[in-house]
Amino acid sequence: MTRALRVAIVGAGPAGVYAADILDKSDTDVSIDLYERMPAPFGLIRYGVAPDHPRIKGIVTALHKVLDKPSIRLLGNVDFGTDLKLDDLREFYDAVIFSTGAAADRDLNVPGIDKNGSYGAADFVSWYDGHPDAPREWPLTARSVAVIGAGDVALDVARILAKTADELATTEIPDNVYAGLKASPVTDVHVFGRRGPAQAKFTPQELRELDHSPNVEVIVNPEDIEFDEGSIAEMRAHKQVDMVVKTLQEWAIRDEGDRPKRLHLHFFHSPVEVLGDGSVSGLRTERTELAGDGNVRGTGEYHDWDIQAVYRAVGYLSSALPEVPFDHRTGTVPHEAGRVLDIDGDQVPGVYVTGWIKRGPVGLIGHTKGDAQETIRSLLADAESLTPATQPDEDAVLEFLEQRGVEYTTWDGWYQLDAHERALGEAEGRERKKVVEREEMVRVSRA
Repeated sequence: MTRALRVAIVGAGPAGVYAADILDKSDTDVSIDLYERMPAPFGLIRYGVAPDHPRIKGIVTALHKVLDKPSIRLLGNVDFGTDLKLDDLREFYDAVIFSTGAAADRDLNVPGIDKNGSYGAADFVSWYDGHPDAPREWPLTARSVAVIGAGDVALDVARILAKTADELATTEIPDNVYAGLKASPVTDVHVFGRRGPAQAKFTPQELRELDHSPNVEVIVNPEDIEFDEGSIAEMRAHKQVDMVVKTLQEWAIRDEGDRPKRLHLHFFHSPVEVLGDGSVSGLRTERTELAGDGNVRGTGEYHDWDIQAVYRAVGYLSSALPEVPFDHRTGTVPHEAGRVLDIDGDQVPGVYVTGWIKRGPVGLIGHTKGDAQETIRSLLADAESLTPATQPDEDAVLEFLEQRGVEYTTWDGWYQLDAHERALGEAEGRERKKVVEREEMVRVSRA
């Protein structure tokens, strides 16, 4: 090919940016367009990480350096399937990579889970992170709340629910989120894990951060600190598991303090029913016990908890994309080494996948680099056999979007939005104040 290889990447979160970076660093001459449905880039980092986690948001610095590269172009506020389709992309690009991540909540199949007052964690995260498509108000009326799940998202949800709004006032939370949390009457947040402390999926630092609030008492029942041979093997094999267990053990034996709010971490409790007549008024769990290999079995002993809201944090789920094969059972796009496969198992020419929509929403953000490396290797190996774009000129797709009336945003536009949000924050003595409304984001970005 005598010209630069034209590649579209749909999704400008970490997975998409990592793929762009690896492709740009290859020996192949490339021209890359990163498409993003939101007017701003960074995906999960902007709309999936709790606002009191500046350390994780520091990943943006590394992503920023990639998007500063002249061979990588950002086209935001462009919705695949609405503003353009796969055939459109094939006109302008030799290959397309989908990196749209996972933003929906995985279902929890227990009776009553659909009652009023039962929510998905992902929806709540979108609200407190100021996602443009999330509601502006959230029904925070419960005094006692249950969070079902034993991973970092469950801890994020529990921590945001338990902290006072004033503790979060120095972060980038929008005004509507501050007002909602300020009016919340919650006093107790209960986090339920089906298995034991050694099987919890918390990261050590995330767990320890629960105890940093001067207003939140973290409580662990000593009866929940149990281990079997499988648990001990996990602790010996993985330093992070051992660190999590030691933290939980320390909390279980200490005296309870007098902080005004309480965050309870429960283990060996499997949810079996959300109670209430139309609205949530309780949660029934079954006590479980270790089976010897780290797995658990039910004991037939049940407990009813007096709670008025339930948040399920049992995992994220990717959404199907128009014209792209999708396995609804696994919530992923079928692939072989990143090459998308159709229903017959044949490769879809020129179409690739990376990130959570490729392997499922597991692992830390950095793990998506391995996905991207595999996918880019496959794409470059296929480069000579790809069907060339009919309109490879970089301006052609911009003309197409403008003819469609798409108000796309750019990397320069992000710089403008970034400066605008920082100015809003500076006026209130904080680093940033996030703009929530999509129309305002687009207006500032395109000014």
